[in-house]
Amino acid sequence: MRVRAREEVICRSIDGEAGVSTAAARCGGSATTPKTGQHVCESTKIKDGPGARKAARDKLDAKIGQRAEGRLVVGADRVAFDELATDLLNEYKRNNRKSLADARRRVAKHLTPFFKGRRAQEISTADIDAYVVRRQASEASNGTINRELAALKRMFNLALRAGKIVRKPYVPMLKEQNARQGFFEQEQFERLLANSPEWFRPPLTFAYLTGWRLRSEIFPLRWSNVDLATGTVRLDPGTTKNGEGRLIYLTDELQALLSAQWEQHATLFPDCPFVFHRSGKQIRSAYRAWRKACRAAKITGSIPHDFRRTAVRRMVRRGLSERVAMDIAGHKTRSVFDRYNIVAESDLRDAAKRLSGALGSGTATVLATLSPNGAEQSIVTH
Repeated sequence: MRVRAREEVICRSIDGEAGVSTAAARCGGSATTPKTGQHVCESTKIKDGPGARKAARDKLDAKIGQRAEGRLVVGADRVAFDELATDLLNEYKRNNRKSLADARRRVAKHLTPFFKGRRAQEISTADIDAYVVRRQASEASNGTINRELAALKRMFNLALRAGKIVRKPYVPMLKEQNARQGFFEQEQFERLLANSPEWFRPPLTFAYLTGWRLRSEIFPLRWSNVDLATGTVRLDPGTTKNGEGRLIYLTDELQALLSAQWEQHATLFPDCPFVFHRSGKQIRSAYRAWRKACRAAKITGSIPHDFRRTAVRRMVRRGLSERVAMDIAGHKTRSVFDRYNIVAESDLRDAAKRLSGALGSGTATVLATLSPNGAEQSIVTH
């Protein structure tokens, strides 16, 4: 590493001894440093003067300590944020992650403009807090910021694992209070279907009955994954969000739905491999159709993901075990299942009705009250 003249420098050999000299000595190859390994010079960035040599010695001692503990990483101080960002995206590509596009957007639009050019080891928790404040000033939600912080944390974990850096900063996450709690009641769903275009109704029905993800699991579903003879639908490993395969057995409603889709496929669109399509073409996005149907049905604030909560709640109400409901809807952990199994207002009303009259018509209730003069009075009701 080249060093400016007249600066104190650390000179060391990776496998050998280490020493301190001035830049004038240009110790690369000099007798002051043994050539038993890779020769490295690092500047203390302190000009010659009082304390300069001591600063170089202190830094050298720290390096020797790191080497003794097995924590010495050559060049760690020169690794930049840009390299960490590239490694993150490469890791997403290697593992064929479906969220690669989202990761690219978070890195390019938000993380890179703030951290670009910074050395990774110089990024501190204070810097990350400053990033959060900046994103909050732009009115980004806590959930959005947390996804970006998760990407940043992943960058440092990958670099640490690869031996490129020796430490990582603490990345504090924000509390999220934007968890959705929407459900589709039967009457709402029927209104939505009535106001949806004909091609959109079958995938909506499938989502409502199974709780599968509309865009990533239902729209790409192919006939090769459906067996009407055995009444099963299978998702291959790697095609779901959690990476695991999934198998469900068809109910009478689903069997009728897919049989109608197969008849249409056989007679009108035999070359289309997709179960749900739009005039023989794959459905890639239904955002406009969804918004238009919701407006026409006078349904506000709902999203297709509400079908997942609705399906899980319905399964539990019908007596299915939690494990089976999780397998059908594709929940990998119970914590996610608990988040979706939210009590709706109608459930609370039903609970109140069932609890009414708990004391019985023949039970007397005594209410203690105070008279205006402070004396206690008893009122007996039946």
